[in-house]
Parts: sequence; structure tokens; C-alpha cells
Amino acid sequence: MPSPSLQRRLILASSSIYRKELLSRLHLPFDVMVPDIDETPLSNESPDATALRLAQEKATVVGLRNPNSLVIGSDQVATLDGEQIGKPGTHENALKQLQKMRGRKVVFHTALCLFDSHDHIASPQIQLENVQTFVTFRDLSDHELDTYLRIEQPYDCAGSAKNEGLGIAIIEKIESSDPTALTGLPLITLTSMLRRAGINFFGV
Repeated sequence: MPSPSLQRRLILASSSIYRKELLSRLHLPFDVMVPDIDETPLSNESPDATALRLAQEKATVVGLRNPNSLVIGSDQVATLDGEQIGKPGTHENALKQLQKMRGRKVVFHTALCLFDSHDHIASPQIQLENVQTFVTFRDLSDHELDTYLRIEQPYDCAGSAKNEGLGIAIIEKIESSDPTALTGLPLITLTSMLRRAGINFFGV
């Protein structure tokens, strides 16, 4: 009997190479489609609300174009003292971020959405969850932070550090129920969602 994972198309709604790598660990065939949405936070929107809204929008935009599919959308927002920390984009912005965060605890909200269109796209089933990760950064010197940035150039990462790379050396502690959430796709949460959608990982 074929696995349910082969009967319905699985789509990752993301342009992130990190999320693509994480999803490949599940040994499920999937396609990647880039959602074209505005990721600007809304006025007076809380960080977790931003992450949840964008994760759902990404999955929905792609899901509405692909009936009978399971579409994964995810978004991450980093916060310090309740203020959002976005992707730095440049070396200068990244250094300012790390200087502000050193010796401090930063909260990463990683929202995950599974859009299940079944055969009726007008009434999809949507699973949505926010996984929080608490990251304490080491109190490093400006020179150490600048050197790290020049080596790894994590300018496309919220919080200016790649924990799956050398960025782990500027982190003192990570606290989370889902160790892959910080990289951008919480796989423990995702596998629970996929199971509820009928995916059988082991064919039994």
C-alpha cells in the first residue's frame, strides 16, 4: 500500500535554503514554491502575531494555487525586550544587532502553518502554531562580533547569527522544545501536523 505522502503533493512555501534542508531530513518528496507576499509587520502588531500571520499567508498563497496539496509555511521573528529584530541585510546593521544582543536573552518566534486543501480548496484545514526559542548570546567584544560576521556573513538571518554554523560560538544557551525551530522550521511540530493530516512516516 503506498504511503499517504505519495498520494498528495507536499509543498514548501519558502525561498529559504535552510528550511529546504531541514524539510529534506524527513525523507518525503516535496516541491518548493516561493510565496510573493509583503512581510512588513503591521502597525502595533505583536512579534508572535506577525510570525503567525506571515506563516499562514505564505502557506495560503501557495495552497490556493495548488488543490489537493499540503503546503508548509513558516516565518520567524526575533525579539529583544519586546521589539522585533529583523534581517540585518548589511554588515553594519548586523554588527549593531549583535552589539545590542550580547549578554542578553533573545526570543525567537518561529511560526508554522500547514495548509491542507484536500479536494476542496474552498474549505482548507489549517494548522497553525508558534514555537518559541530563548537564546542567550555571549558577551563578546566588538572585534569578536565583527570577525564572526565577516566569516559567516549571516545578513539574511533574523538576529544576525547562524546557529547551524559558526554562529553557535557566539551563543551561550538555547532553550526550546523543538531544536530545529531556531534554524527556521520546527520539525517536531511539523511532523505532528503532518501526522494529523494523514502522513505515515514509517509505512506501518
